[in-house]
Amino acid sequence: MQFLTIQRILGILLSLFSFTLLPPIMVSLFYRDGSTQAFVTAFVLLLVAGLIFWLPVRNHRKELKIRDGFIVVVMFWITLGISGALPFFLTQVPAMSFTDAVFESMSGLTTTGATVLTGLDNLPKAVLFYRQFLQWLGGMGIVVLAVAILPLLGIGGMQLYRAETPGPMKDSKLTPRITETAKALWYIYLTITVFCALAFRGAGMSWFDAIGHSFSTVAIGGFSTHDASIGFFNSATIEMVTVVFMLLAGMNFSLHFLAWRHRSLRHYFADSELRVYVSILTLISVVTSVYLYFTHTFDGPWTAVHQGIFQAVSIGTTAGFTTTDYSLWPGFLPILLLMASYIGGCAGSTGGGMKVIRVMLLFKQGYREVLRLIHPNAVFAIKVNNKALPSKVVGAVWGFFALYVFCFSIMHLILMSTGLDIVTSFSAVTACLNNLGPGLGEVGANYGDINSPSKWVLCMAMLLGRLEILTLLVVLSPAFWKR
Repeated sequence: MQFLTIQRILGILLSLFSFTLLPPIMVSLFYRDGSTQAFVTAFVLLLVAGLIFWLPVRNHRKELKIRDGFIVVVMFWITLGISGALPFFLTQVPAMSFTDAVFESMSGLTTTGATVLTGLDNLPKAVLFYRQFLQWLGGMGIVVLAVAILPLLGIGGMQLYRAETPGPMKDSKLTPRITETAKALWYIYLTITVFCALAFRGAGMSWFDAIGHSFSTVAIGGFSTHDASIGFFNSATIEMVTVVFMLLAGMNFSLHFLAWRHRSLRHYFADSELRVYVSILTLISVVTSVYLYFTHTFDGPWTAVHQGIFQAVSIGTTAGFTTTDYSLWPGFLPILLLMASYIGGCAGSTGGGMKVIRVMLLFKQGYREVLRLIHPNAVFAIKVNNKALPSKVVGAVWGFFALYVFCFSIMHLILMSTGLDIVTSFSAVTACLNNLGPGLGEVGANYGDINSPSKWVLCMAMLLGRLEILTLLVVLSPAFWKR
């Protein structure tokens, strides 16, 4: 294990992260909202801490192994969650405990969107901007960003990329060099964000709200600058713009890259995961809209349709924006929407959940077992995009699913042991593990009223969801530390 190299990289990355506090500082100065000192103090502390890590080992350069990459990613996300909490903890408005500050920071960076804050409309502009900006940074993964812009690290970037990038088929590269791959993804990410901000502005948002919501929309985050979330604007146009960009952000970003490189849409139509993704969201949208209409939840069919579509796409992609309290919707709809978050977005997207490709493979494997009972001697290959997958990929998906269920069950029981009711604990773990945000019961509106131990457990759930279980658990495994 290259501990000195790991220390050097963490120092560089922590110093890099400190500079993300400069935009909130400028926002604070522009609006004169009184939070400048907190952000400046946090910036100085993080920069100094990064330099303390980096300076003693600045000349130590050795190639990272795969295990080192996992250590860097896990340690940095944990460090990042705590470091990102500094501005929240230091600000006078809102006054936050250390636990709440870490929860809010971890929620932002993992693009979960679960919040402990209320009264967002009256908070300092810099704090609101910082929350949105955290989600944008976490959306594509700040580690991938670091690999893209810091080739001076002198390490094998593929080790970081494999450890951080989600999805069961993460070894495929869009370009021959990993640095170019990361840059390509971030260029696309930035471009979609710019178009999203312009679309929000054109739909009637202020520039501040448009930029802030473009950050959280493209990141599939769900933080808003208003307590009422997207419902604050009371605009069907804004809601449909949000739906379009949530759908785009929930797609595999490699498809956007291929479409841009070849100036063709054929890659979208040829991808089986994307077809399943669109089909699932369409089905849930139709069911939700029809049920809302026939239960007379809203006045008029159009309101039922656009509310059903918005909430289905928002929860299904794990963005977590709301236009109304969906937990109060009639019948099975709240549970249907919550269960949709287990599927989430496509692999290689900013969405959470188990990912569509894994759900596809689970169903294909289940169907193959049924066929084997009928034809015991036949050989059935599991294919994606007309290509047979290696058995190790299918095995890895089943392993992921087993660990997913195990982690969910343990955390659900722990939350219940702290005194939370079954609905609150179930939905809270679901929402945080899937990086969704809003839940049911006591966490339907926010997470501010639940106890501190539960918040720390949910921070772990967010991190597990963001790193897709295996990256974190592999570091906690005793076998990982054996030579």
